[in-house]
Amino acid sequence: MTSTTATRADSPVPAKTEPPSTIPPATSLDSRLVERFCSLRQQSVEVCAPLTAEDMMVQSCPEASPAKWHLAHTTWFYETFILREFLPDYREFHPDFLWLLNSYYNSVSDHPEKKLRASFSRPGLESILEYRQHVEAAMERLLAGGMPEAARERLLLGMNHEQQHTELLLTDIKHAFWTNPLHPAYLDVPLAPGGVAGKMKWIDYPGGVCEIGHRGGGFAFDNESPRHKEYLEPFQLASRPATCAEYLDFIRCGGYERPELWLSEGWDTVQAQGWRAPLYWHLNQDGEWNIFTLRGLAPIQDLAATPVCHVSCFEADAFANWAGKRLPTEAEWEVAAADLPVQGNLLESSRLHPAECKNSASIDENAKPTEAGPSQMYGDVWEWTRSPYIGYPGYEPLPGALGEYNGKFMCNQMVLRGGSVVTPASHIRASYRNFFPAATRWQFSGIRLANR
Repeated sequence: MTSTTATRADSPVPAKTEPPSTIPPATSLDSRLVERFCSLRQQSVEVCAPLTAEDMMVQSCPEASPAKWHLAHTTWFYETFILREFLPDYREFHPDFLWLLNSYYNSVSDHPEKKLRASFSRPGLESILEYRQHVEAAMERLLAGGMPEAARERLLLGMNHEQQHTELLLTDIKHAFWTNPLHPAYLDVPLAPGGVAGKMKWIDYPGGVCEIGHRGGGFAFDNESPRHKEYLEPFQLASRPATCAEYLDFIRCGGYERPELWLSEGWDTVQAQGWRAPLYWHLNQDGEWNIFTLRGLAPIQDLAATPVCHVSCFEADAFANWAGKRLPTEAEWEVAAADLPVQGNLLESSRLHPAECKNSASIDENAKPTEAGPSQMYGDVWEWTRSPYIGYPGYEPLPGALGEYNGKFMCNQMVLRGGSVVTPASHIRASYRNFFPAATRWQFSGIRLANR
């Protein structure tokens, strides 16, 4: 069904992957579903193409997982939630995989502690790739024979789950290479020096009663619903994300030494962790900042106009306080993004790092912003909001074990919006809610300011 080789290659992630033609033709909508399934499975493997087998074993922080585990767990999802239930003659690949590759679905089975995944030298990479082939062949039989609606819904969820892990693969690989003393590059193609950021403008929104949440007409996770009304005071949103140069000003003004700028838990975290700059910022022997990227180290002057990246919600909030502004709520963010096209510096651009901040074409440097809206709302960096991750009014998780996908994390997490440079373009939308604890920095997370 898909190519499951993982060989060394130094080439960017392709803009599009063409699915192999081994699946018999299906009819109408099913053919598009098959094509997308094949493409996403292929993309997961292609992300691993520049890696060695040793690279794919590394788990460099508690939030991360080895690349080999990502390839296995996404396969486990199809086997566990689709094939075991909807393909009567399905034979499991290995009896221990049900619990060994389970992430956190307590209703399905026990599972190993996440921090132990790097110790899984067995099954080896070859076995994992054979497992992928086994499950894909079974999915081929199921797809060719027609699927009940319940199975189709599970497949849509599984494909979106795979896209989440494709993004996590690159996020985790970056952290793994950063912790390596050699600081190897994922791609040996340096980033071109950036230009000058567009001047930050303020876009007015009238507030009032607004609607947020998924509008229907396509896939969405359960946490994006139900669509509901919220009241917003008038507010302003920055025309672009905050840049590395602006964040460097925050550092030089003693941002990490001023407790009055920080939430209490944030200040405690700064002291405990010794934070003095975003993750992946490194002072060289000359006292100048370098920034580690998936394309290797780059001097900050080359990236000064790009969005600051890999900051925690605590750091984003402190920066906003220093600037005399605040972070937007997720409702404000969604209202601003709702009618904007989903386009930007996403995974398919192959840049793998945020691009320089520019205002949208309608925001002239010498004029007021127009109704076209803010720039770079999609891609580049996930943008922290000040909203806690909780269920919308009337929220109901999916029935059964799949209800553990999102709902059980609705505590002590903050919402991020907009996707990042490693988010697949077909995966993001205005209503998409990402969420992480406020101290998280290994994600491609950044800052957009709000006012009033």
